Amino acid sequence: MGNADYECPHRVEIPPAKPFLKALKSSLKETFFPDDPFRQFKNQPTSRKLVLGLQHFVPILEWAPRYTFDFFKSDLIAGITIASLAVPQGISYANLANLPAIIGLYSSFVPPLVYAMLGSSKDLAVGTVAVASLLISSMLGKVVSPTENPKLYVQLALTSTFFAGAFQASLGLLRLGFVVDFLSHATIVGFMGGAATVVCLQQLKGVLGLVHFTHETDIVSVMKSIFSQEHQWRWESAVLGCCFLFFLLLTRYFSKRKPAFFWINAMAPLCSVILGSILVFVTHAEKHGVQVIGHLKKGLNPPSISELAFGSPYLTTAIKTGIITGVIGLAEGVAVGRSFAAFKNYHIDGNKEMIAFGMMNIAGSCTSCYLTAGPFSRSAVNFNAGCKTAVSNIVMATAVMFTLLFLTPLFHYTPLVVLSAIIMAAMLGLIDYEAVIHLWKVDKVDCIVCLGAYVGVVFGSVEIGLVIAVTVSMLRVLLFVARPRTFTLGNIPNSSIYRSIDQYPDANNIPGILILQIDAPIYFANANYLRERISRWIYEEEDKLKSSGETSLHYVILDLSTVGSIDTSGISMLEEVKKNVDIKGLKLVLANPRSEVIKKLEKSKFIEKIGQEWIYVTVGEAVSACNFMLHTCKPNPGEIEVNRKDDNV
Repeated sequence: MGNADYECPHRVEIPPAKPFLKALKSSLKETFFPDDPFRQFKNQPTSRKLVLGLQHFVPILEWAPRYTFDFFKSDLIAGITIASLAVPQGISYANLANLPAIIGLYSSFVPPLVYAMLGSSKDLAVGTVAVASLLISSMLGKVVSPTENPKLYVQLALTSTFFAGAFQASLGLLRLGFVVDFLSHATIVGFMGGAATVVCLQQLKGVLGLVHFTHETDIVSVMKSIFSQEHQWRWESAVLGCCFLFFLLLTRYFSKRKPAFFWINAMAPLCSVILGSILVFVTHAEKHGVQVIGHLKKGLNPPSISELAFGSPYLTTAIKTGIITGVIGLAEGVAVGRSFAAFKNYHIDGNKEMIAFGMMNIAGSCTSCYLTAGPFSRSAVNFNAGCKTAVSNIVMATAVMFTLLFLTPLFHYTPLVVLSAIIMAAMLGLIDYEAVIHLWKVDKVDCIVCLGAYVGVVFGSVEIGLVIAVTVSMLRVLLFVARPRTFTLGNIPNSSIYRSIDQYPDANNIPGILILQIDAPIYFANANYLRERISRWIYEEEDKLKSSGETSLHYVILDLSTVGSIDTSGISMLEEVKKNVDIKGLKLVLANPRSEVIKKLEKSKFIEKIGQEWIYVTVGEAVSACNFMLHTCKPNPGEIEVNRKDDNV
């Protein structure tokens, strides 16, 4: 055994240092501009840059010149189809938000036109959403009664919509879209399921024909309000509601079984409104306890800039409502847009979507509209109807405009119980129990997050459920950072590969060598834990070797291949580990430090302390070097570095 038997390892290179400003620029670019939106402007004349800039912020200018008549035929059919869904849903969700029904129709006219110009999704159908409507009702209803002071309530709803739009647009302009990513898939599943449950329970007011109802959204308050008014239940309303709910669920079931007949499910809500109105008109059911919408004034959206209550004593509540509903609207809309974009293999820009959502809600708040987003049900109908571009939103808005100008009197006899049935049918589709079962099978912590959001919404409030879900998700992230996993590595037989012994039980321990892998960046939050955990690994390994009578421990190899970064606390931790290892008569060896890590180790002089000869490119080379030292009677540690230099010469 000698130097000739040892294959010289490769030297770990330290990347060249970058100027601070250049490094900061690169870091900011990766954080805020991961999609590199400016690459299209490179090497372009000024006039071309101006055109590209306009197309970037107003996407319709980019695809409109390529628009064809075949596209229009598809968009026309899709637009008319979603309009048949938008009219009854708009009225229903406005009723859920305790707003005048006409505002629900207004909200399906102006915002879709704005989105068609600024949005990047071809399939998203814009409109009011149930969860945001419930949030507006529950949060604003706590400070202002929609029945006792309807004018102020409407003003606060419009004001919250303005702030929702301002918040959404700001996130997009400042490239802060990653904020929405804190709402994980599990959070959204639980939150939407809980909100859907609460919305369905709230609709029992309309189904049972109750006039007075609680403003609370938790299940206990709702059920207490229902059963404390048994003497006011209207059997006529209940029968009508159950019949229409059965009809709507039946059409949805049939459409799922036969996807080609999706239009049956899309037309069902409008058919329910028409049938319900005719039934009430013929039987005069409004005189027998069946509540109807009543008069809806004709005409397009009146301006409402002067109605924004910036000087209201309840402005704080309006701002809070706007931010929360804005985040929920973004999370749902962007997720829906990305889902359908994946089906058609195109990309949507999350930041453009945020700007589009923000601008359409700002414009909506100034034209008597309340918060709009991209609801899944309407977008699914748009997708299935074969839409090609956002022109389907323009067609839908045109159909709603025609309704506002000429058809609103026809909705006078529309029973509220039909609207309740429409909402309940839509909400039952959002309770995704199959997703919960899947989460439990794949990741039980995600399932706990999901159930926490659901329980918080159902038994507390929508805000409490959201806070619980986000808090649990954040705690999970913090726990991952503060308590990173560490593994002992072993050698896969007949190879130079080293993997976790837990994952590969056949992997062999190397006599006299302990190989540890740290599976996270090393920060101040986990430095103390890692120091103690590494010490415990060493104690356990020494005790195991003593009890088995095997070769004593000589080397501790830290595999840093998965450590993307390290801070000063992490470097101090490594220094303390080295001191503890030296006291025990062992040697610390590093393997595969990443570029950011090795740069900081070099600047902190840690490389001088440990010695360049004890840092290796791979775990395999580190093990070979340690074995070489063990089998050559433990020569001076500097001998390996001398051998390296001699070999290079």
